[in-house]
Amino acid sequence: MAEAQLVEFTVSSVVPAPPEAVWARVTTMDGINQELMPIIRMTIPRDLAAFTIADAPLGERAFRSWILLFGLVPIDAHDLTLITVDPARSFHEHSSSLMQRHWIHERTLTPLPEGTRVTDRIRFAPRVLFLAGALRPILQALFRHRHRRLARYFDRRRS
Repeated sequence: MAEAQLVEFTVSSVVPAPPEAVWARVTTMDGINQELMPIIRMTIPRDLAAFTIADAPLGERAFRSWILLFGLVPIDAHDLTLITVDPARSFHEHSSSLMQRHWIHERTLTPLPEGTRVTDRIRFAPRVLFLAGALRPILQALFRHRHRRLARYFDRRRS
């Protein structure tokens, strides 16, 4: 069976907060789920409730997370594996899941006078090859949703 080519897209936006504040939010499960909801939610083992991306062992699975549609319906199981973490600047994840043979997520934070540019570069290869074309626009929309929610979070904090 041939392996799928990686499908790629990038989403970038400006968040009205300094990189350190954005990093503190986007590297916790609470912050990640705040970005994802109400569309999906990721679980975390109870004993890792205080987990941040900086706590992850590099190059090995940190934990399995169930992906819950609307926070309720299991649709995937994601084995979170971080490759590099550069605090307040970037992380590089290369995970897999029941649906994705490869899930490569790179998030970069770039300081700007007006806040922080958050850039997500996603590359993925679904286990079911013909789903790649359908998943790309869905995942792009999900990441645009994440960026809007993240910006809104910091907009409210400034008010």
